[in-house]
Amino acid sequence: MTEAARAWFILQYFGAETYILNGGWPAIQGQADLLATATKSAVPAVFRARAGSGAVGLVDRLTLKSELGADVRIFDARTAREFVGEDLRRNARGGHLPGAKQLSHASLLDAGRLKPAWALRELIAAAGFAPGDLIVTHCDGGGRAALAAAAAVRAGYDDVRVYYLSFADWAKDESCMIVRD
Repeated sequence: MTEAARAWFILQYFGAETYILNGGWPAIQGQADLLATATKSAVPAVFRARAGSGAVGLVDRLTLKSELGADVRIFDARTAREFVGEDLRRNARGGHLPGAKQLSHASLLDAGRLKPAWALRELIAAAGFAPGDLIVTHCDGGGRAALAAAAAVRAGYDDVRVYYLSFADWAKDESCMIVRD
């Protein structure tokens, strides 16, 4: 699902009408009628990619750094061990962005599928996000951040952006504050 979410995020960011097949190929395997219907959809003759024309935006390190402490809410989709700084992955520094709320990407899934909207809404609210919040998702390298963005959109949040370069980008800049719990 992280790779599907990554493709969804990139395509929608450039303005393509994009969907995620929840559950991937196994969800439709053996359903010839569904596949035949899906392939009959009208394809536009011309598509012009326009950066930033999708519903979910993109944020870079400098912009996010300037917005910390304001009205932005950081959704950290990494594991609990990454969040507290125990699992560094390939980073020289570990921990989390100031004010970030951790909700692992794995908690958004059920048997390889994105949970229903109501369940995602409950999870995201319990993590400290409210309707109307500007949510910026991140992970370590983009895929889990895209999945978190897809989950937030499915849950009904409409002001979502992705810090696609994520924690690996943040950690390499010594001027970026990192919190260790």
